[in-house]
Amino acid sequence: MPRQVTIEPKPGQTLSDQLFDLGVEFPCGGGSLCGGCRVRLVAGEVPVTEAMREALTERELAAGWRLACLAQASAPVTLEVEQWSPHILTDDSRLTAESRHGLGVAIDLGTTTLVAELVDLHTGEVLGVRTALNPQGRYGADVMSRIEFDLRQPGVLTALIRRALGEMVAGLASGAPLVEVLLCGNTAMHHLFCAESVEPLSHVPFHSPALDARTFTAADLGWPAPIEEGVTFLPCLGGFVGSDLLCGLLACGVHTAVAPTALLDLGTNGEIAVAHQGRILCASTAAGPAFEGGRIRMGMRAGDGAIDKLESVDGELHYHVIGGCAPRGICGSGLVDAAAVALETGAVSTSGRLTNGQRAFPLAGPVELIQADFRELQLAKGAIAAGLDLLTCRAGLAPHTLPQIHLAGAFGNYIRTASARRIGLLPGSSATVHPSGNSAVRGARGLLLSPSRRQEQLHAILSTTAHIELGSDRDFQESFIERMAFPKDAPLT
Repeated sequence: MPRQVTIEPKPGQTLSDQLFDLGVEFPCGGGSLCGGCRVRLVAGEVPVTEAMREALTERELAAGWRLACLAQASAPVTLEVEQWSPHILTDDSRLTAESRHGLGVAIDLGTTTLVAELVDLHTGEVLGVRTALNPQGRYGADVMSRIEFDLRQPGVLTALIRRALGEMVAGLASGAPLVEVLLCGNTAMHHLFCAESVEPLSHVPFHSPALDARTFTAADLGWPAPIEEGVTFLPCLGGFVGSDLLCGLLACGVHTAVAPTALLDLGTNGEIAVAHQGRILCASTAAGPAFEGGRIRMGMRAGDGAIDKLESVDGELHYHVIGGCAPRGICGSGLVDAAAVALETGAVSTSGRLTNGQRAFPLAGPVELIQADFRELQLAKGAIAAGLDLLTCRAGLAPHTLPQIHLAGAFGNYIRTASARRIGLLPGSSATVHPSGNSAVRGARGLLLSPSRRQEQLHAILSTTAHIELGSDRDFQESFIERMAFPKDAPLT
């Protein structure tokens, strides 16, 4: 919810750095391109820049609105900010442990969020959990923004994430010795944590020679307490498909499934895998941050004030707001519901255009979706749907014949399957959809608890998985254009 804070300029820290710590989002990485980091000036002075004038109206500027990414102050200022209050998905399901003593930590290093679990290596019990937003988000909501920043200022993001995770691990351990730490994440997060060059990931065909696991001592990372067997970032599968998907495949048992099975991780970096007859095909799609509220005019993370569910009952709109407060934005699951309702009510055509000359599709309170929001959703869902289509066909299956689909990540855990099918994000078939939660951290914890079988488990995935680069695939490009449109006949049930 909005609250007022007074900020004093600090040596070595910009005003925008302090605002990020207070929960202000920087969707475009501080480039003043999106206007999504608005804060309202209550007292003091924050000069209006030309870039602010391009992003905000004169009425908004007169009302005190400023862009946090460009905000500067030479004296204390009082601002109205909106906290993220994010709901970060964790996992504490009980897993079988081999008999070894001591403590370990499993980490899911996500583009948006961080999850670290302290684990009893003898019992398998999760003794503590820490979550946080990835501090790299200050420099962009998506991986390409981070890569571009790292190419301009190498090392900054590496130091930032190592320091943040080191503090989380230290806080969990509370001085107790650790045996081992395992991390998983997408390829960009792997490279940034491991101080590998991200240059190969900045252009097609996105082939990097540095996909293997990397092991560090605590001293290598600048972490104070020694870790007996070191800190290992698990191996990537290729391109932007990282160890987060690898861990998800293990956690969901996709590699051992008898029937054809897919795993979709619908985050900022959409990762897809299809398993059939002992073979796994995987790919990543640049879905963008729309599924997490990014680049949506009134989009936000799944925190207090976000509309996360919406449906039309007898012509009347019913909605749910996280935290039970007044609506102030919409998160990814609510966005999918809203698009499904707009299609059913005729407010939006299958082409994605608002009908009857409407400027916006009103939802609740001040929250509405504009034409650009529907376009952003179409781009995201089109990329995922086209990627799933292509992998299904390359696996030797007919389109829309997958009997089961696992949905990983927070967005996949909360979306309504009917709405996802209505907008064409998921195939409109009889496939059984399994919300799989944070399968990445669950899979990493499973590997942490089975050291004697770890290499065997990793080999089972790595030796049977082939990566397909979608960016240069003509079939994908054609399917993507086709799948951007919303389906004509897919009733919302």
